[in-house]
Amino acid sequence: MNPTHLVPVATGPAARTGPVPVPVPAAVRFRAACPDCRGRFELAAGALRLAIGASSRTTFYTFTCPECAAPVRKPAGERIIELLTGGGVRTLRLHATP
Repeated sequence: MNPTHLVPVATGPAARTGPVPVPVPAAVRFRAACPDCRGRFELAAGALRLAIGASSRTTFYTFTCPECAAPVRKPAGERIIELLTGGGVRTLRLHATP
């Protein structure tokens, strides 16, 4: 069996270069827990927000607990950032002001 190699084909002046956005299914869900009520649930990507700062202290994700309505803020390491951004969570990049 011969391997098949897929190569992007650029045609015309509208051809783009660089990474191609990958569509994220609407059914992506993330497991989360509330530290206040200890509830465990699944959230859609739209219910989460990711803030990426200059340090680990300023990099976190937030959501509102669907059971007790408490605002929740949790630290986000590299793996969490990768999962959330790949799952379509909206991201805010924080910049320090001089």
